[in-house]
Amino acid sequence: MKTNVLGYPRIGSQRELKKASEKYWKGAVAFDALYETGKNIRKQNWLLQRELGVDLIPSNDFSFYDQVLDMSLTVGCIPDRYHALKNDKDQIDLYFAMARGIQRDGYDITAMEMTKWFDTNYHYIVPEFEKQQEFVVFSSKIIDEYQEALALGIKTKPVLIGPVTYLLIGKEKEEGFHRIALLEKLLPAYMELLERLSARDVEYIQFDEPCLALDLTQQEKEAVSHCYGEIAERFPHIKVILTNYFDCYGDNLTTVLSLPVDALHLDLVRCPSQLDDILNSDQLNKNMTLSLGVVDGRNVWKNDFESAVKTIEKAVAVLGEEKIWIASSCSLLHCPYDLELETDEKSLPAEVKQWLAFARQKVEEITTLKSIATGDNSAATIQKLEANRRANQIRKASRHIHNPEVKSRISQLTAADSKRISGFDMRKARQKEKLNLPQYPTTTIGSFPQTREVRSWRSQLKKNKISKAEYDELIKKETEETIRFQEDIGLDVLVHGEFERNDMVEYFGEKLEGFAFTNFGWVQSYGSRCVKPPIIFGDVLRKDPMTLKWSAYAQSLTTKPVKGMLTGPVTILQWSFVRNDQPGSLTCKQIALAIRDEVNDLEKAGLDVIQIDEPAIREGLPLRKEYWKEYLEWAVESFRISSSGVKDTTQIHTHMCYSEFNDIIASIAELDADVITIETSRSEMELLDAFVEFKYPNEIGPGVYDIHSPRVPTEDEMEKLLIKASELIPVDNLWVNPDCGLKTRDWPETRSALTNLVNTAKKMRARALSDGRD
Repeated sequence: MKTNVLGYPRIGSQRELKKASEKYWKGAVAFDALYETGKNIRKQNWLLQRELGVDLIPSNDFSFYDQVLDMSLTVGCIPDRYHALKNDKDQIDLYFAMARGIQRDGYDITAMEMTKWFDTNYHYIVPEFEKQQEFVVFSSKIIDEYQEALALGIKTKPVLIGPVTYLLIGKEKEEGFHRIALLEKLLPAYMELLERLSARDVEYIQFDEPCLALDLTQQEKEAVSHCYGEIAERFPHIKVILTNYFDCYGDNLTTVLSLPVDALHLDLVRCPSQLDDILNSDQLNKNMTLSLGVVDGRNVWKNDFESAVKTIEKAVAVLGEEKIWIASSCSLLHCPYDLELETDEKSLPAEVKQWLAFARQKVEEITTLKSIATGDNSAATIQKLEANRRANQIRKASRHIHNPEVKSRISQLTAADSKRISGFDMRKARQKEKLNLPQYPTTTIGSFPQTREVRSWRSQLKKNKISKAEYDELIKKETEETIRFQEDIGLDVLVHGEFERNDMVEYFGEKLEGFAFTNFGWVQSYGSRCVKPPIIFGDVLRKDPMTLKWSAYAQSLTTKPVKGMLTGPVTILQWSFVRNDQPGSLTCKQIALAIRDEVNDLEKAGLDVIQIDEPAIREGLPLRKEYWKEYLEWAVESFRISSSGVKDTTQIHTHMCYSEFNDIIASIAELDADVITIETSRSEMELLDAFVEFKYPNEIGPGVYDIHSPRVPTEDEMEKLLIKASELIPVDNLWVNPDCGLKTRDWPETRSALTNLVNTAKKMRARALSDGRD
């Protein structure tokens, strides 16, 4: 029996990679310093896993930005617009230009598109494919890191994104072909990588094929069979681990069980039923090893050893101990580093902490489960089993989890609680009269730059270095300056800037009962962007207003409308570590009631525009279509519970970013938000097609510039995008805004970009007037 870790967090326990990357981007350090940071993180991760007893330690799970981008660089899938950078000695400027765009040294190149990694809050850089796409090994990263580990005396298991998944998560950039047809061109590059690894005596290679959790076509299933048949024929001595996660193999199981692979990984957290399906299958090859993903790589709850051991024993009874591995359900990329870093009981009470396990603890759980399953009766193992049993029993009986007030309110919900007073057409007329906005109204998505100085104020307040009164004065000043800036450049609907907020989910969780927090529970979202997801451990209740103070203050400074800024219930659910002792739909409705109360308070305070962000609605969609209907029904209902307690004259906005809407556009319409803002600049308004084909009835703000890139778009660029949008969407339904919030940007680029945005809107109004469309 072996232990198997699919991947490990790569940002560093103190976010060392984030800090080094951002210094490099600012020119404060050379690439050598950034590279050394990455090398140290890799070394620490490998040594830790070896120390904890992991048999199959991954390499190539590290990335300076994103593992999919790494794969694109590795196989030379580099869009033409970056070719001028291909001679870069270290490849790093090319790499970051593909991720972030570049606007310096004579270059002005846009970034590649970014979207969510399956149903997670991790974002990947979308590969771009042309009909005549060629692939060639361009980067030796996977080889280099394997050898780097060997130099430490550690023989790792290199991790590769499988070729079929790599193609399916990409996008065709021209018509007339399907990207799966590129497999024959892609495979030689993979074969060359395997040849180089084989020459270095690699034993195991992990191929991640999470596309096997999707509904695949027959052509795509055949591509999987062809791919792994070719690999087995060419490299019979390499042991291939086929890895799927986030759901069952489902209808793909027949194909998968016929593959000539040595080990098959199962995510038994997301889909425990698949083990019986496989063990009882006539197709099961008794020589195939099963990697049992019984330790949750997506959540932070302590494993239930007794339950996991029963699962392991069931598999051992059929295949024998030597053919069973104990593993994380997926990469531990989605978990914080180390629970022992959390020493602040105010944020994370001891009672809640004892129920948790972060990445390091999950590795320990994997190795402990091996000890238990292989009959280790040592005092240490028995002690760990008893401690695990005791912690899980305490959690089930804790009085801090259940709140009768919340349960009562949920039971009293009716259909009327999720329905606006009037239909959209009536609301639109009343809002137009109340708000008196021009055509192409301009706004932002909510947050403004959180400078180092602003972040330091929160830190000083937390450490009692400044008083609450001093902190409030600083936030007041920053808020007023931001309101004046927006007035000066001519924005139509303003925001207060969110300077008092840390993260768009964490901030709300801190003000709700049923949530706990960490100080070092950072998880990578994309690139250097890290979040600290709250931990929902109990029933959710709002006792006091959460945003009223600063939103009302901002509105008092101006006669222009100020948007109240809230995070929606589905996004708070998706971007938290959620309790696993009740359905997520129930927790989501609890959060929806809390947001509803906040919306009502904002309306009473005179805010006529309220935005409820739901960027995670698409991300939460189950991977298999058979489960979509149930999810979308409760997700839409939860949003509408949060937004439907207001007057017709109150304009409800929502925001979604980096999502594909085509297949759920009817549900997006059912949210019945008055205005939806979406990311469209990286996709050059492509995402609008879904809204056009559906004849989306409400108002839309297609983002006209990419805030995840430091480059400042010109007025001409924005105008071209808006002209394209105006040809698709009625002018009276169009808003002008950035793709997303501006929290991570600097002030100089923000001022320039927003000035260009407002000027572009004015040009579009003039164009509409001259065209007689006013």
